[in-house]
Amino acid sequence: MTTDASDAVEVRNALLRLRRGTGLPIAFGGLLEAGQQMRISELSGTATHALRSLVVTSGTGLGGKTVALSRPCVVTDYSASRQISHEYDAPVAAEGLRSVLAVPVVVRHRVRGVLYGALRTALPLGGRMLDAAVEAARDVERALVVRDEARTLVAGAGPGWEQVREAHAALRALAGRITDPELRAELLGACALMTAESGGATAGSAGPARVRLAPREVDVLACVAAGATNAVAADRLGVTPETVKGYLRSAMRKLRARTRGEAVVAARRAGWLP
Repeated sequence: MTTDASDAVEVRNALLRLRRGTGLPIAFGGLLEAGQQMRISELSGTATHALRSLVVTSGTGLGGKTVALSRPCVVTDYSASRQISHEYDAPVAAEGLRSVLAVPVVVRHRVRGVLYGALRTALPLGGRMLDAAVEAARDVERALVVRDEARTLVAGAGPGWEQVREAHAALRALAGRITDPELRAELLGACALMTAESGGATAGSAGPARVRLAPREVDVLACVAAGATNAVAADRLGVTPETVKGYLRSAMRKLRARTRGEAVVAARRAGWLP
């Protein structure tokens, strides 16, 4: 399993939410890359790079124990704890960490990553902190479920179309930031060619399937079709996640779709997406 830029954004945002929710000054984490190995890819509030790219194997250290047990784990004093193995004491000590919690990111009963929160003093980490950390992990889980569904949709469309749809989403996001009207129109024209090549309805086609969508609604659906979550779509389009949710709800209502996946399918049938 490989991670992509969208995954990194989701983990990064979750770490910020973990720090806000728990009050812990340090957070870090990452997703599983292959087998039962997890790479720490994102750091928040750290003073060094000692933990960056650290590979954690299932069953080893605090994070590895969390992966193996698929449940949150906490130590009050990492280096002195008898509850974990100590393969990673050197980087943990280099960062000066003492009290550490780790919560798993679990999707369809399978651990996909770990989020950590930490203090540089040996103090108990209470239930409120653990609950807030678990909620941050749930946000990543929901994002991964949505991305998995989107990738399944794309995979069913035939070889090559994943790249086309990613390019379509990127071009629409770029067009929204272009101030030159002629260049913006040229980029949107290229997007229209992609939808025409997909075999869907064209912009001028008639029939009950054709629905009028606002440009920003199409932008959001294009991001969703490429596997982006609300947070990633917001980052690409330069708006807030709440704004993305608003456009998505509006598009789903117009398309009479109950889920994001149904909205993407309906938009393709109507010729809005490749």
